[in-house]
Amino acid sequence: MVHLFSKPPKRRNTFMRSNPTLGIAQRSREGWRPLKLDGTIALISFVFVLFGLLFTYSSSAFETTQFVKRQLVFDVVGLIAAGVLSQTYTRLQRMKIFRPINLLMVTWVLLIVVLFTREQANTHRWIDLGFIKIQPSEIAKVTLVIYVADYLDKVAGKLAKNWKLLVTPLAMGGITLLLILAEKDIGIPLLIGSVFFAMLFVAGTRVLYLLVPGSMAAIVAGIALLSEPYRRARLLSYLHLGNYVENSTNYQVQQSFIAVGSGGWLGKGLGNSELKMQYLPAAHTDFIFSVMCEEVGLLVLIVVALFTWLLIRGVMLARIAKSTFNSLVIFGLTLTLCAQAFFNMAMAIGLVPTKGIALPFFSYGGTSVVMTLVMIGIILNLAAVDSAQNNSRDDLTHYKNRNRL
Repeated sequence: MVHLFSKPPKRRNTFMRSNPTLGIAQRSREGWRPLKLDGTIALISFVFVLFGLLFTYSSSAFETTQFVKRQLVFDVVGLIAAGVLSQTYTRLQRMKIFRPINLLMVTWVLLIVVLFTREQANTHRWIDLGFIKIQPSEIAKVTLVIYVADYLDKVAGKLAKNWKLLVTPLAMGGITLLLILAEKDIGIPLLIGSVFFAMLFVAGTRVLYLLVPGSMAAIVAGIALLSEPYRRARLLSYLHLGNYVENSTNYQVQQSFIAVGSGGWLGKGLGNSELKMQYLPAAHTDFIFSVMCEEVGLLVLIVVALFTWLLIRGVMLARIAKSTFNSLVIFGLTLTLCAQAFFNMAMAIGLVPTKGIALPFFSYGGTSVVMTLVMIGIILNLAAVDSAQNNSRDDLTHYKNRNRL
């Protein structure tokens, strides 16, 4: 990356640069060979998938086994998607339909369509296709990161001197976030918005240039937070947790406290959670971390450590990436996954207000599970392309040789 991450790669031989088909032809003669994937990212993801199935079963099997059966299907679909993308994403980018701007436009269409669907839980978040419910905001977490990375890749090295270059990404990001806010969802816009500004910063944007749009975003978020009575009640309950034990608005977090606290040092044992027995709402979705704490106690810190390791490894891969685009996508997707995980876990123990944000890999859900593994597949591919010994510079473009806007 221009500002914080990448170092200028060594220049290729002039003959190779002037004959881009040579590398492709050479690879064709050698035959296709699978990319070598980053073992750390792959291992952590696989462990999370297994743990996720285990705790989905533990938190919901007393009521029905349908949740874990469907979660298994979602995981299989997600793993297949991750496997395919880990080997083909860089090639798919060359197809017109997979261009970042086209992916974002498709996402906007889905975000508009969902506004006209049947209201569920006071929100419009899902497009019900019968056999599956699609949550467009989960797709937006991926497509917006890819679009922003693509734009910043084209203007690399210029952001620190020309604030006008921020108008386009701010407009595109703002439209995306406003469409999600229109669904009466504030959690995901806060998450995506935070990652969005983090990407602008690490790409070299001056903090001064981010103050005005950042302040405007904070004002919009504040208005959205205070505009709905139930949001105001949640915020008030959070500020006075000890005084609102009997308040139904605070019921979930109070039950979560009981679950976390009753787990003790080593927990009650797998499957022995008592709070999941209709006491803790959304035990298999938003508050699955509370069930984990109750059943395994402080051993749940292993999960926290693995998410921390995932974040550190992702940032390391972003730093050594050979192009600004690869670096920003790896950074943005890794930060999205880990920030969401830390927010969910913080919510379960009362560090942040209650909000419907899933724990990646663990919480039950179709689109969430699949898109989480799609992010992993893209990260693995971009990291593998950068580290491949026979990597051709045809797929990578250094910022000094970019088309000037």
